[in-house]
Amino acid sequence: MGEWGFLASLLDKVQSHSTVIGKVWLSVLFIFRIMILGAGAEKVWGDEQSKMICNTKQPGCKNVCYDHAFPISHIRFWVLQIIFVSTPTLVYLGHVMHVIHRENKLRERQRKSDSLALKLPKYSDDKGQVKIKGDLLGNYTTSIFFRIVLELAFIVGQYYLYGFVMEARIVCSRAPCPFTVECFMSRPTEKTVFIIFMLAVSCVSVLLNVVEVFYLACSRTARRKAKMAAGALRGPMNGGAAFDRA
Repeated sequence: MGEWGFLASLLDKVQSHSTVIGKVWLSVLFIFRIMILGAGAEKVWGDEQSKMICNTKQPGCKNVCYDHAFPISHIRFWVLQIIFVSTPTLVYLGHVMHVIHRENKLRERQRKSDSLALKLPKYSDDKGQVKIKGDLLGNYTTSIFFRIVLELAFIVGQYYLYGFVMEARIVCSRAPCPFTVECFMSRPTEKTVFIIFMLAVSCVSVLLNVVEVFYLACSRTARRKAKMAAGALRGPMNGGAAFDRA
């Protein structure tokens, strides 16, 4: 888990600047992807080439058969998936840090000048908490769309690379194999269970991202309606006050 520490610390900072559903998505990413991959994947997948048995002893045949069946190992594929899916969130975090830094400078200038003419901070408060609105909302929503696209791309890519079931028997006729060779993988059932588990986590992540998009859309609509209602209420009150003065 040591190699995941830096990425985990960055994603942990995103927690305080996300919605409730975004926090659930990050928890799924931490617990069911990073931790499971770091703790259990090596034990399950560490022997897929060394324990593969072929019905020939031709030097190099087992290597080319393994490369034919698995152009990229499942572990490296899932590591790439986690990194790519996390990247849009890290871009959003960079935007948040930039906004907080800019508005903290604005507060400093206000304290030094004591001028009310300066523009007030729009997104953050004194404690560094941000409100997801305006440009931040646009960036956050865009990052979710990219996460959905990347998740789906990796699911489809996994299917086309090696499917969702680990076959015990691999048939290969590549050089330097002297004939059509049959190779057999170790613990195919255990590996299939792991593949299906990681696929299920990917599908849950896609579902959470879709739900979060709808949540953001509904929240924005509710805020607009509240502003319109407040404006409509303020109008009659102002009109009534003018009538009384007349």
